[in-house]
Amino acid sequence: MRWRGKRKSSNVEDRRNTQVSGAGGFGRGGGGILRLLPMIFKVLGFKGTAILIVGVGAYGLFTGNLGNMLGGLGLQQETSTGVSTAPLTETAAEREQVDFVAVILADTEETWSSLFQQRGMTYQEPSLVLFRDAVKSACGMAQSAMGPFYCPADQQVYIDLSFFEQLKNQFKAPGDFAQAYVIAHEVGHHIQTLLGISSEVHAARSKLSAVEGNKLSVKQELQADCFAGVWANHANNSRQLLEAGDIEEGLTAASAIGDDTLQKQSQGHVSPDSFTHGSSAQRVKWFQVGFASGNMESCDTFKGS
Repeated sequence: MRWRGKRKSSNVEDRRNTQVSGAGGFGRGGGGILRLLPMIFKVLGFKGTAILIVGVGAYGLFTGNLGNMLGGLGLQQETSTGVSTAPLTETAAEREQVDFVAVILADTEETWSSLFQQRGMTYQEPSLVLFRDAVKSACGMAQSAMGPFYCPADQQVYIDLSFFEQLKNQFKAPGDFAQAYVIAHEVGHHIQTLLGISSEVHAARSKLSAVEGNKLSVKQELQADCFAGVWANHANNSRQLLEAGDIEEGLTAASAIGDDTLQKQSQGHVSPDSFTHGSSAQRVKWFQVGFASGNMESCDTFKGS
């Protein structure tokens, strides 16, 4: 990618020198709704009560109010999360990665600002948080093992730079465009939040079975892949950011993190009903759809659902 010397986004927040510890467990306080559980159980039965608790927890996680809601349930955390800072140490390679991330984020801002303006809308730029090992977001605590993620509650993308090494070594998807694809996919989730798609999916999933809910989640993830392709189209045609072989790197990354590929590696077989992000073929297909068209409207993965 021809990224060096390009504009860097000012929306990168570096928390790599922040250490988060003491996540703690949940206590057994008897306050709040917990006191009413016997009555709720009598009215709704075991299944109804379980569905209620899971629904409340899911809503709290999505909105970033899980801690307050757990407090209301009488399940507040007994130990607080400790946050400390230390002088930041980084290698020259890490510094270059930070610059790369800032440039790619800036380029997504160029694309989506333009596309939103064409729709008569103003693009609200997300922040991108860099962290190491663990991070506290409005969606709760997260470990690096979760991989990059987007939190709709604070509209921020979270990335531990070590994931890029994992992408290269474990998933066999090297290259700077493979990394850019990951960033663009998470920004795609931000687009879904701004357009109200994420909230619609969340509301619909709450009324579905686990299997049907997973299918809806897959469609949401595939749309984010398609939006990443839309960005790549504009990065290439408007700003000539891509070089020969870059798209192949992106397709390799999309294929490497498909649900079927990851399940084969981890458990030796594939369970389509448990897919949450889509198969390798689906992820590749929808990235290609977005890249070929450069058009948001081409990314309706929910059509016919």
